[in-house]
Amino acid sequence: MRKNKRLLNAFIIFDLIVIALLASYLFSFQETRSLDPVSRADLPGQFIQLEDGVTHYELSGPQDGPLVVLVHGFSVPYYVWDPTVIGLNAAGFQVLRYDLFGRGYSDRPDVDYTLDLFVRQLSQLTGAVVPDKAFNLVGLSMGGPIVSAYANRNPAHVLSLALVAPETQPVTAGTIFPMNVPLLGEWVMKVYMVPVYLPSSQAADAFNPAMLPDWEKRYRQQMEYKGFRKALLSTIRHLPQMDALGEYRQLAQSGIPVLLIWGEEDQSVTYDAIIKARQALPQAEYLQLAQAGHLPHFEKADLVNAALVKFFNQ
Repeated sequence: MRKNKRLLNAFIIFDLIVIALLASYLFSFQETRSLDPVSRADLPGQFIQLEDGVTHYELSGPQDGPLVVLVHGFSVPYYVWDPTVIGLNAAGFQVLRYDLFGRGYSDRPDVDYTLDLFVRQLSQLTGAVVPDKAFNLVGLSMGGPIVSAYANRNPAHVLSLALVAPETQPVTAGTIFPMNVPLLGEWVMKVYMVPVYLPSSQAADAFNPAMLPDWEKRYRQQMEYKGFRKALLSTIRHLPQMDALGEYRQLAQSGIPVLLIWGEEDQSVTYDAIIKARQALPQAEYLQLAQAGHLPHFEKADLVNAALVKFFNQ
């Protein structure tokens, strides 16, 4: 009798846990808005239809100026480049920045978010917006392997390449656990990763978080649009296939000039990681900045902008 009672209590506890998990999933943050022509009519920037979906972009600066294309990282959309655009435009450069698929106001296509997808987006966007024009490339964080892969496949299009706090370390299945577990990964993304962790951790990318007072608010705007959560999860699940160091080693053989920029207080790309990047890119010029975190181009905008202008004008 006691055994049956203990078994009944165990089933009750199990049922309560299941109910709690389901409730947390069903009533957590919801993506309620759709990206369509109506919603985009009130959004800033420009839009273009590419093979995999609509891409949100901005082309600014003098039309006859040298072109720079900026590629952001894992989840913060193109506003992460605000001070860089201002500095480069003031120096006479034309600048193209855009939101990667799944981020910002670009579409969230129902596809695998692989390195190939992001390289294809960059290739088609530049081919449509600035056709037949060679350009300088800048990649931030995960944008590092994206721009490097593009340059490796299209070396004739790239004049020079700058990597800002580039993603470097290999990603394994163990690294991304439990995000790679079906259903469990979806649950973690919906109840914790997207609504809690990602927006609240934005300011932590800076050495001085006070520089980013509205960072979380700006980040949450893209979270309202359907498909954001799924796109990020797909990206995470395909990170083990993204061989950043392999791309950097191949880039080193291309002869394309490279500038590597890193902040000493970066908590995402460690000192050991940046050493590996430098070893893979022995020809790269290197700028190391004190009192800067994972966003050195934002925290030390004057220094980084000056370094970029000098590098591009060589």
